[in-house]
Order: sequence, then structure tokens, then C-alpha cells
Amino acid sequence: MSTAPSLSVSMFPLEKEDRSRARRAILAGIVGNVMEWYDFAVYGYFAAIIGRHFFPAENPVSSLLAAFGVFAAGFLMRPVGSIVFGHIGDHAGRKAALTLSVLAMAIPTLLIGLLPTFAQIGLAAPALLVLLRLVQGLSVGGEYGTSITFLVERASPERRGFFGGWSVVGATGGILLGSAVGAVVTTVLGAAETAAWGWRVPFLLGITVGLTGLYLRRTLIEDRLASAEPPRVSQSSRHSGPNGAEFSRFSV
Repeated sequence: MSTAPSLSVSMFPLEKEDRSRARRAILAGIVGNVMEWYDFAVYGYFAAIIGRHFFPAENPVSSLLAAFGVFAAGFLMRPVGSIVFGHIGDHAGRKAALTLSVLAMAIPTLLIGLLPTFAQIGLAAPALLVLLRLVQGLSVGGEYGTSITFLVERASPERRGFFGGWSVVGATGGILLGSAVGAVVTTVLGAAETAAWGWRVPFLLGITVGLTGLYLRRTLIEDRLASAEPPRVSQSSRHSGPNGAEFSRFSV
């Protein structure tokens, strides 16, 4: 009586070329999450200053709440982004979806750093800020789910959880990076300069993160459209189980 072979990592040894391809896939998959969450961290770090510039009020708490309200608006767009970018990924390829998501975050981040304040253009300032944050929320919703899908699709069966988990590493890295940049700007410039113009610096620097992500994704991702074709099972991969039953082992 034969028994089923155990499914272990040793059954799927990675060649040198496969390891190199895996590293490229992970790097291309997480770089967008770094960009997306970098911006969210920067916005949260400077929310009080942004509130005073774009939502001036006699009570500073009102300005802060308005700024965080815009922050929340971005979160509301995430489900929409996941649907939109999921559709793009299925029909135009993961590379197109992931490249577009980086651009949809990097460009608004830069524009927020250049955006005139309420004192300069009135109500148009907060309206434009809300619009840019909505676009960014759309981007984050599409980026996170698409990057996980991209990583899992390029992993061997026994390494899919490992690959998919790197998206969380990218998101956490982006939060840490944004917080670190905010802390450095505040420390170097001081409170007065940071409130006057220094808060814009991290948003402007975000374009470098975005361009880096764009370059990596355009050069490292080997695109392929999502395929609905089921895995094929060869006759040689069939094994006899207990009581003469047959089962199949296949790889994706």
C-alpha cells in the first residue's frame, strides 16, 4: 500500500534563478505599499498644521477634526479602489494596475506639498485637498489588494503565505519611513519653520519614493494576465492512496 508524499519545502527546491526572481517579485510588490503608507503617515504626523492652513477656525480642535475628517475620507475610498484596480489587474495585467496605483499616490502627494492654503485661495484649498485625498484613498485600496495578489500569484504553492506577508512589511515600512521623515523635519527646522512651510517638505520628498517605485515596477515586474485556467495534472503525478483510491499532486 502506497502513501501520499508529504508536502514540504524540500519538495520544491528553489534554484538560483528562482531565488533571484522571487527577490525581484517581492521588491516590486512591496515598494508601492511603502509609498502609499508613507503618505498616510506624513499626513497624520502633520494633521494639526494642515488643519490650521486649510481649515482655519477660532477653535484649534475644530481645525484638527476637519483635517482628520479629510484623512478619514481617504479610507472610505479604499473599497472602491480595490474593485477598480482589481478589475484593471484582471483585464490589463498586474503590472498595469500596480504602476497606475503608484502614480495615483505619488502625483497627489506632490500636489499636496504644492497646494495653496485657505489664506491664499479660500475654499478652493480645502476642496482640492479633499479631492487629492480621495484619489490617494482610491490608490491605497487598489495597491494593497493587488500587491498581495501579485505576490501570491508568483509564489510556489508552499510559499504563498510567506510572499503575501511581505505586503504588510511594505506597509509598515512606509509608516515608519513617513514618521521618521516627519520627525527629522520637525527637529531640524524647529516648530515655527515647520508650521510655516516645513510641513510641505515630506510631501515633496514623497515624489522620489514614488518615482523609485515606478521605476522598479516597470523594470522588475514580468507581467502576465491573470489566468482562469485550472492547474493541469499529468498521469505521472497520480498516486494510489488507501483502499486503492487515487489522488493527484500538482504544482502551480
